Amino acid sequence: MNTEAMHHQLQRLTDRAEITDLLDRYLRSLDKGRFDEAWARAFHTEDVTAEMPIGTVHGRAALLAHIRRGMALFDRTVHLGTNPVLEIDGDRATARGAQLSTHVLADGSGDVFLSAGHADSELVRTPDGWRIAATALRIAWTQGTPPRVPQDTP
Repeated sequence: MNTEAMHHQLQRLTDRAEITDLLDRYLRSLDKGRFDEAWARAFHTEDVTAEMPIGTVHGRAALLAHIRRGMALFDRTVHLGTNPVLEIDGDRATARGAQLSTHVLADGSGDVFLSAGHADSELVRTPDGWRIAATALRIAWTQGTPPRVPQDTP
């Protein structure tokens, strides 16, 4: 293997590790409950598009507000992601992974709501590292009592 081929292979392996780390840190961050501008910048591009069970939003500020509203429905959560399949093409990538989310409702009932499905993401390399440019969470099944989404949630 020549030097150029080794450099290319090293870059692909580094990109895979950085993207996997970003997606893992994102899911773990959902369970910490601290959603501010720094959080949003650490994971998403300015013009991110996110399709989630409670609606679709465009732009980092809209996503931040949407995540705050959605996560306020839960007292505690655990988000698990696994088996990501990554396709990397230069400064762009796609990822598809399984996601299992456990939620304790914030309504005081102690009820648990589970959801499972797949997260499809488009990522771009930025000067600050890889960021999520688009994501879609597609739920395959749920179990338990779903949260009551307030009427004013878009």
